[in-house]
Amino acid sequence: MIPCSAAERGGRVFHVVIPARYAATRLPGKPLLTIANRPLIQWVWESACNSGAASVIVATDDERILEAARQFGADCVLTSPRHASGTDRIAEVAQARGLAAGDIVVNLQGDEPMMPPAVISGIATALDTRPAVDMATAVAPIATLAEFLDPSCVKALRGVDGRALYFSRAPVPWPREHIVAGRPTRFDGAWRHIGIYGYRVRTLLEFAARPPTYLETTEKLEQLRALEYGMSIYLLALDEAPPAGVDTPEDLQRVRDAAAGAARSPSP
Repeated sequence: MIPCSAAERGGRVFHVVIPARYAATRLPGKPLLTIANRPLIQWVWESACNSGAASVIVATDDERILEAARQFGADCVLTSPRHASGTDRIAEVAQARGLAAGDIVVNLQGDEPMMPPAVISGIATALDTRPAVDMATAVAPIATLAEFLDPSCVKALRGVDGRALYFSRAPVPWPREHIVAGRPTRFDGAWRHIGIYGYRVRTLLEFAARPPTYLETTEKLEQLRALEYGMSIYLLALDEAPPAGVDTPEDLQRVRDAAAGAARSPSP
C-alpha cells in the first residue's frame, strides 16, 4: 500500500478527495476499466498518494467502485447517489469526516490517471500561500489553433495577479487584429483550464450550498458559479498541460498505450 502522509514527505498538510461514479455517459464503469492490469481509479489514487497528501479518499455512489477501491487499500466513502456534481460529493465527504473549516481539500477527478503528483501538491500550496484567495485551479498554455477553437477545451482568462477573470468554451481572448474569414489566426497568450481544484473546507461547503447561476448553466462550467458569487480563484500556471483524462474509449486506449510504453522503457 502506498503511504499517504504529508508529514513523511515534509509537505504542507492537505487532503485529496477523488469523486468517482460508475454511470459515465460515454464510458460506463470507467473507474473500474483496467490500465496495465490495475483499475483506472487505482492509478488516480496512487498519483494522489504520491503528492504528499495527508489523506486520500475515494468518494463514490457505487458499491462496485467502493469494493474495488478497498481491495487496493484506499480509504473510501459511499456518498449519496443524488449529487449533481463531484463538488457536492466532496462536500459530503468533508462534512462526514469532520474536516476543519480551514483545511485544504483538493478535488482530483476520478478519470485523471496521469495527473502528475506535483500538480496536485502545487494546487494545495498555491492556495495555502494565498490566504485571501478562496479557490485554486490550474491552467496551461494552449498549444494549437485547433485546441483554441475547440469548445471542449475550456479557456481561462487570467489577471496579472494570477486570479481568474472568466472561463469560457469560446475562443478567448478574441484576437481582433488577427482574424481571417471570421476565424482567428493567432492564439498566443491563451490559457487552457485544467480541471483540478483546491478549496478550503469553508469555501467548499459555501460553494456547494449555492444554487447554480446563469453563466454556469449557460457555459456548463461549474467554476463560473464561484466567480458569479464573488469568490476569487487563483490560476496556477503550468508550463504544459498534463496528459488528458479519460472520457472516451479512444482516451482509454491512449492511456493504456502510454502505460505500456512506460513499462517497456528501461529505468534510468
